[in-house]
Amino acid sequence: MTAGPGGVMVRGGDDAETARIRPGTARRTLAYLRPYGRSIAAFGVIAVVEAVIVVATPLLLKAIVDDGILKNDLAAVARLAAAVAGLALIEALAQLVLSRISGRIGQGVSHDLRVQAHDHVQRLPLAFFTRTQTGVLSSRMHTDIVVAQHAFTQVLMSATAAVTVVLVAAELFYLSWLVAVVTLLLIPIFMVPWAYVGRRLQRHQRRQMELQSGLAGLIHERFNVQGAMLTKLFGRPAEESADYADRSERIRRIGVTVTVYGRLAFIIMALLASLATAVVYGVGGGLVLDGAFQLGTLVALAILLGRLFGPITQLSGMQAGALNVLVSFDRVFELLDLKPLITERPGAIALPPSGPAPDIEFEDVRFRYPRADEVSLESLEANAHAVAERADDSPEVLRGVGFRVPAGTVTALVGPSGAGKTTLTHLVSRLYDPTSGAVRLGGHDVRDLTFESLRRTVGVVSQDSYLFHDTIRENLRYARPDATEQELVEACERAQIWDVIRSLPRGLDTVVGDRGYRMSGGEKQRLAIARLLLKSPSVVVLDEATAHLDSESEAAVQRALVAALQSRTALVIAHRLSTVREADQILVIDDGGVRERGTHEELLRAGGLYAALYHTQLNGNGSANHQAVAFEETR
Repeated sequence: MTAGPGGVMVRGGDDAETARIRPGTARRTLAYLRPYGRSIAAFGVIAVVEAVIVVATPLLLKAIVDDGILKNDLAAVARLAAAVAGLALIEALAQLVLSRISGRIGQGVSHDLRVQAHDHVQRLPLAFFTRTQTGVLSSRMHTDIVVAQHAFTQVLMSATAAVTVVLVAAELFYLSWLVAVVTLLLIPIFMVPWAYVGRRLQRHQRRQMELQSGLAGLIHERFNVQGAMLTKLFGRPAEESADYADRSERIRRIGVTVTVYGRLAFIIMALLASLATAVVYGVGGGLVLDGAFQLGTLVALAILLGRLFGPITQLSGMQAGALNVLVSFDRVFELLDLKPLITERPGAIALPPSGPAPDIEFEDVRFRYPRADEVSLESLEANAHAVAERADDSPEVLRGVGFRVPAGTVTALVGPSGAGKTTLTHLVSRLYDPTSGAVRLGGHDVRDLTFESLRRTVGVVSQDSYLFHDTIRENLRYARPDATEQELVEACERAQIWDVIRSLPRGLDTVVGDRGYRMSGGEKQRLAIARLLLKSPSVVVLDEATAHLDSESEAAVQRALVAALQSRTALVIAHRLSTVREADQILVIDDGGVRERGTHEELLRAGGLYAALYHTQLNGNGSANHQAVAFEETR
C-alpha cells in the first residue's frame, strides 16, 4: 500500500482502490449547495407536503373499510375514494415539481464544478500538460462530473424518503404500537450488512472510475490522427487489441462486482420488507381477531409498510448515490487542489495596448523544469514509468543566461538540440518562470505583468503549429474574434496562403480536421503565421516557424515576415539560413548558456562554433541560400 496524492492510500492489483475518500470532501461538496438555498428550501417544503399525503392516504383507506364498507355506507365509500384520488393527483404534481427542482440543483452544482475545473486547469503550467494523459484528464473533468450530477439528483430525490420514513413510523405507532415495535426491531438486524455493502461499493466504484479514465486515455491516444497513423505504420493491431481487451476485462470484472453490491443493498431491503409484511399480517391479524382494532386498521398498517420500506429501499440507493457524489467530487477536488505554479501577482501591471515595441532582457536567468510531483497528479499520468519518476529532479537547463534584445530588432537563437533555445522563448511568453534571475519586457519583470497584457503583447508561432478541428475562419479568429472578412483575407495574403484557401470549395469555411491534419505541414504553418499577423503583437517569437516550408514557400513567407516584423521586437529560433543572415543579432546557445553572439558576418569571422556549423551545412548541402543551418530544435 502506498500513499497517493493528498495522503490517500492506494493499493495495487485489480482491486486497487482508494481506501477512503479524503477528509473534508463531504463538507466541500455541501458548500456547492449554498447558492441554491432557496431552491433547497422550496424542495424541503414540497417534500414535506408529499410525505403528508403519503401518510394521509392509508388513513383514508382505513376509513373506507371501517366507516364505509363495514357499515355498508356507499356515499362514504364514494366520498373517501374521491379524496384518495385527489391526493394521488396532488402527490403526482408534487413529485413532478420535486423532479424539476432537484434537476435544477443537480445541474447547477455540476455546472459550477465543471466551470471551476475548466478555469483551474487553464491556469496550470505547461509542464502539467506535458505529463498528463489527455484522455484521463478529459474523463476526470467530464465523466466524473456527469456521474456526480446524476447521483446528486438521485440523492436529492431520495431525501424526500427520509421525511416519509419519519411520518410513516409515527403513524404506525399511532395505529398500533405493538406492530410498530415488532416491525421496527427488524431494521437494525439488516443495518450491519447494509453498511458493509456500502463501504465495499464505495471502494469498487472509485476503482471503476480510475479504470474507465485509463481506458478513455488509451482511446484518445490511439484514435487521434497521429496515434492512429503510428499504430497503422508499426503494425501492432493484435497487441493493441489485446491491451484494450485486458483493460476492458478489468472494467468488466469490477463492473460485475459493483452491480452485485449495488443490487445487494436493494435485496436486503426487499427481504426486510417481506419479513415485516409477514409480521404485520401475523401479529395484526391476531389483534383483529382479538378485537384490539378493526380490519381497516390492518389494511392501513399493511399499506403503511409499503410506504415505509419503499423509502427505506430508496434510502439504501441514496447511500450508493451519495458515495458516487463524494467519489466523483473527491476526484475533481484532487485536480482543483493542484496549485498553479504560474500566477498573476496582486497589483500586476498592464502593458499599454499601443505604443512602441518593448525590448527583451534576460538577467542572469537560471532554470530547471519542475518535478512531476510539483505540477501533476499521479492518477492522471496513467503510466507506471511516469509515476516512478515523479520525485526525480530535472537537470538545470539554463545557467546564468544574460542578453538583451533591443526594441524593434530581430535576435536569432541558434544551437544544437537540447541547448535551451525553446526554453528561452517559453520564459518570454511566461509558459514557465525562471528558477532565478529575471526576464524583462519593456523594463518590467514578466512576473509583474498581467496575463492579459502579456498575451496581447507576445505572439508565438511554434514549429508544430496546432489548429483546432474547426474552419479556417474560426482558427484565424481565435487570435482576434472581431476580425473582419477583409482583415482575414489580408492576413492570409501576407502569409502567402490565400491562393490555397481561395482554391478550396468552401474557402475560409473549410474544416481543417483534427489538429489541422487535412492541411499539409507548410499550409498549417502559413495559417499559423496568418493567425499571428492577425493578432499583430508588438513582440514576436518564432520557434522554427518556417521549418515545414519548401524553398519557394519559405522565400514568400520570409518576405511576409520581414514586413510583419518591422517595428516589432522579435526572438527567432533560427532554422533557415535566410533568417540567420537577416537577424540584427545572433546568439549561439550551447549547454544552457550564450556561447557566442554577434551578426552573421561577425560570427563567421570569429571562427567559433557558429562558423563551424555554418561551413558544415554549406559543404553538406551545396547552397546556403536555400538550406537550413544544421541546428536541430529542442523539444
